[in-house]
Amino acid sequence: MITRLCLSMLLTALLPGGAAYAQDFAQNQNLAQNQNLAQNKVRTETIRPPAPGEQKFRNEGHVVEPGATAGKLPEIITNPARLPPAVARTRERILAAARSGELTKLFAVMKEAPSLPVFSFSEDSDPVAFWKANYPDSDGVEALSILINVLETAFVHVDVGTPQEIYLWPYFARIPLKALTPQQRVELFRIVTGADYKDMVEFGVYSFYRIGIAPDGTWQFFVAGD
Repeated sequence: MITRLCLSMLLTALLPGGAAYAQDFAQNQNLAQNQNLAQNKVRTETIRPPAPGEQKFRNEGHVVEPGATAGKLPEIITNPARLPPAVARTRERILAAARSGELTKLFAVMKEAPSLPVFSFSEDSDPVAFWKANYPDSDGVEALSILINVLETAFVHVDVGTPQEIYLWPYFARIPLKALTPQQRVELFRIVTGADYKDMVEFGVYSFYRIGIAPDGTWQFFVAGD
């Protein structure tokens, strides 16, 4: 800056019309400086996109005592048409994969989620191997049958307004088992055995397989036990 000022003064003193030339020279220098500052500002702006894999909802499917999270029991919804479009699409993809009879097709649907849906509360990392190990007589296919039966039952919409908000199948997971009507018990026995039912009544809550899909359509879990 000092060098440019001295040059301007020298031109003013030595050249004809030096004052005008020096004024133009100074203006051009200032304009160039301002342009450089503007360019530098653009280059140093920081844009922060959403982190990859970021999830708005997260529910791992742990057993919840009916009525423990709200003052009243949730509505039992029997009509799948009441599902949000994103949830309905995920449900249909899951059912289509399960009906194919191929565990790998269901696993492919699971991998569409930002993180793998919870399928076990142990250290297992491969759902196909897990199902085959737990249902060796059917080479794991029994898990697909269970999944279809569960997703074809009525459901509940629970934990609304929280990160755990979920569309949950079957509705028994949030309804006291002792409060089930005779017709509802018939629906329950499509999924569990009499021995399972007795154990769960003693435990105080339905603890067999349950499926959860978040409001944005993210498959969260297909898991049993706790």
